[in-house]
Amino acid sequence: MRISILVCLILLISAFASAQTWEVGGFAGGSGYMGDINPLKPYKVSGMAYGGQIKRNLDGYWALKLNIAHGKIQADDAASKNAHQSERNINFFSAITEVSLQTEFNFFNYFPGSLPGNGTRRATPFLFAGIGGVLFNPKTKYGGDVYILRNYVTEGADLSERYKKNALSIPYGAGYKYNLTGNLNLIAEAGFRTAYTDFLDDVSGNYPNYLVPNFNTIDGVLSDPSRNQVGRAGAQRGDFRKRDTYFFTGLSLTYTFVSIKCPMF
Repeated sequence: MRISILVCLILLISAFASAQTWEVGGFAGGSGYMGDINPLKPYKVSGMAYGGQIKRNLDGYWALKLNIAHGKIQADDAASKNAHQSERNINFFSAITEVSLQTEFNFFNYFPGSLPGNGTRRATPFLFAGIGGVLFNPKTKYGGDVYILRNYVTEGADLSERYKKNALSIPYGAGYKYNLTGNLNLIAEAGFRTAYTDFLDDVSGNYPNYLVPNFNTIDGVLSDPSRNQVGRAGAQRGDFRKRDTYFFTGLSLTYTFVSIKCPMF
């Protein structure tokens, strides 16, 4: 018995000296976007979101996380109080899927699955940042039909100038972790993503040149759905910011796998 206890203590000491554990969980919450159609409300949730994560806790302060999240973003000029936007009358919606690798930093020594009294905290605020990629495909509804906006000349000269449906993204944000039990954790977080594209909403630059004599083509209608056809050839269609942003916010429930097992005695 004494040998078994001694072995168990040695295993625990060595584990906490170079503590590393795996953690997995799911996420549920909301998603939103800020860009040419929503330029002023960074925390406006526009759809539901869900996802999952695999995390490697390196010690009580640092962790690496592989994260996947899926949500919906949308915005509508018609809902804006800005006179110019209301007249422009552009709208879109898009599913977004992100895969990212993030680094987390805990403000306090937080290590799920550890024993009480070893200097760890049961809760901590944290920061995170990383790198990832996002898939998107902006659409709109017109006359009862759904149109994939990338397939039409809403900006530029022709379809050869179409933007990609994927982009690099930089996630960053903050949250709060709470250890419900030794292995179960509840995590609240909110994080923005800078997307290296200005086309999450299909709006970026200027109205295409062909619009003047072709207001009634479907390309013309989707590019300029305004009531008074304000989309003059070459006129500004989007704002001057080169990148759109999106965010995820919500709760995660995670489980920590502790590999240490004491021998039976």
